[in-house]
Amino acid sequence: LSEKTELSVSFLSQVERGSSSLTITSLKKIADAFGVKISYFFEEYDENHNYVIKSEDQKPFKIEGSEPTYVRLNGEFSERTLEPLLVTLPPNHKQSQTFGHPGEEFYYVLKGAALFNINKTEYFVRKGDSIHFPSNVPHYLENPLNDESTLLCALTPAIF
Repeated sequence: LSEKTELSVSFLSQVERGSSSLTITSLKKIADAFGVKISYFFEEYDENHNYVIKSEDQKPFKIEGSEPTYVRLNGEFSERTLEPLLVTLPPNHKQSQTFGHPGEEFYYVLKGAALFNINKTEYFVRKGDSIHFPSNVPHYLENPLNDESTLLCALTPAIF
């Protein structure tokens, strides 16, 4: 698994023992290594074969060891490549890890603001602003505000 994911054996051992948490990127690497969707590692949900996702069916979730809250906004159909999410960043949220992975990311700020660091360049986006970039460049985001920020995110490939 270490060879397939490029994650160290010691890190994978810490995850197995529950003494370390995974990022979405690391979990995606593990899912790919096993040939499963990342949702395999989460509670099962009723598949929605409709294109409309009712608000009562949009369940917030967190990834262990991660502060943001996510809400999946997608329907289920074969060959889906887009992952739309509602992302809520807590006040003064800072990421400690830089990400880089295949695909693209798009964010539209619905409430508050976010500071994106993309390839060591900072972009401050406020309510009503958007940002779109290739995911393979090193990146992370923060909420520099003392209030919660909410972003609409669409990324590829689909990870859940």
